[in-house]
Amino acid sequence: MGQRLIFMGTPQFAVPSLEALAERYEIVAVVTQPDRPASRGRKLSAPAVKRAADPLGLPVLQPASLRQEEVVAHIRELEPRAMVVAAYGKILPPEVLDIPPAGVINVHPSLLPKYRGASPIAGALLAGEEETGVTIMLMDEGMDTGPILAQTVIEIPPEDTAGSLEQRLAELGAELIVETLPLWLEGRIDAQPQDEAMATYTRPISKEDAVIDWTLPAVELWHRVRAYNPRPGARTSWRGSLLKVLRARPEARWEGKEKPGRVLDLQSRVAVATGDGALFLEEVQLAGRRAMNTEAFVRGQSDFVGSLLGE
Repeated sequence: MGQRLIFMGTPQFAVPSLEALAERYEIVAVVTQPDRPASRGRKLSAPAVKRAADPLGLPVLQPASLRQEEVVAHIRELEPRAMVVAAYGKILPPEVLDIPPAGVINVHPSLLPKYRGASPIAGALLAGEEETGVTIMLMDEGMDTGPILAQTVIEIPPEDTAGSLEQRLAELGAELIVETLPLWLEGRIDAQPQDEAMATYTRPISKEDAVIDWTLPAVELWHRVRAYNPRPGARTSWRGSLLKVLRARPEARWEGKEKPGRVLDLQSRVAVATGDGALFLEEVQLAGRRAMNTEAFVRGQSDFVGSLLGE
């Protein structure tokens, strides 16, 4: 079937790349993270990559650590020509990076050197970027610092969330890796070093990051709502309960004097006063309830308009 590869990845983002490569190469192992509880008190759930690998008949490895000597030895015994990584979720130690003769190639969902690190998709949305893309890079010991093999760019439309953008970038990454990998293996690509002066970094997103500060400008809050959808979900409190804001739009020209966090009837739509402008709420989710559009929510919560969020 051709060149021997090891694939490493964990979430849904990695699945299209795995499936595309499995059609073209001999995947001698799929390395993914261990099964984890789906939620508190629930049974273990397999990563998306494992669920995709099983019906393809691919052998799956789920080591707790890549630094264990027996794990490194097993990977070396598989004699991969190259390894492809897509959102594996753990740093690869030098002894693993050194195994494949053609190196370890990473599918990264940003236009490196911008948005290195754990949250590149959210990072682009938080910054208000109007375009992003996928980078295929040769991994080294740094955090997404290796030389670039290929890049492709897509626009970020205003309605995109981290979830919808991730789906498009996953498909784009699969297309780009199957175009780039054979050229690299044939020696037809000159890897280009990254411009360190242009580098930016992202970190993991926490639930605390997603708490809405209504004193911020409406445009910035709009970026945050998009970046934190679906996980962890931009959040505020209302009447002592958690309220997630899943979709919103800014009205930067609004110049009212209401206190930030006050819910308004603005242009016959539900909005919230912010530190600069107002934020139209389009979809919300009260704790323990299903997500719904704001009009439906207000019909069931008649005291919502006029209340103060975040208290």
